[in-house]
Amino acid sequence: MHPFTGSRQIQPIILLLFCLLPFRLYADVTYQAPRDFLWAVFGGKPPPARMIWITGKRRTQVEKMLGHRPRTLRLRYWARQGKRAWILEDIGKERLITTGIVVAGQRIEQMKVLIYRESRGSEVHYPFFMEQFRGAGLTSSEQLDRPIDGISGATLSVRTLKRLARLALYLSRQLEEKH
Repeated sequence: MHPFTGSRQIQPIILLLFCLLPFRLYADVTYQAPRDFLWAVFGGKPPPARMIWITGKRRTQVEKMLGHRPRTLRLRYWARQGKRAWILEDIGKERLITTGIVVAGQRIEQMKVLIYRESRGSEVHYPFFMEQFRGAGLTSSEQLDRPIDGISGATLSVRTLKRLARLALYLSRQLEEKH
């Protein structure tokens, strides 16, 4: 007797497994909670959040960098002693990727995938990939000043992380120019 067709007791179980399969494909994976990221960056005591408004020329540039309108008119950041921490997110292929980025001296000091929600491409969270961003800055044309190697099967996630790195560097530069 064939196990998928012969027993009436097994059929409902198999049906239930197939119904649950899509939920498993899109399970959020939290590698580090945003609060814990900030805690680690600032030695256990993060400063209060500040805001930068995404309006006017800044909004035009952010739209150009992201390839779409920003989801909000203001973004939070945390700053102390020349170091700015950003928790930014953008769509990979279909779902948001939440990333923590630390900028110091107009260079990326640290970058980490905090929450990954896509069904594939999660290899971007590994240190071997994220280390490529350490020390990266922006060129005068608002591009990263170094190439970032891709990962087969994670092309859209890689593009998203590059956009978020550029955004954090651009916004940090905007804050420095303001002072």
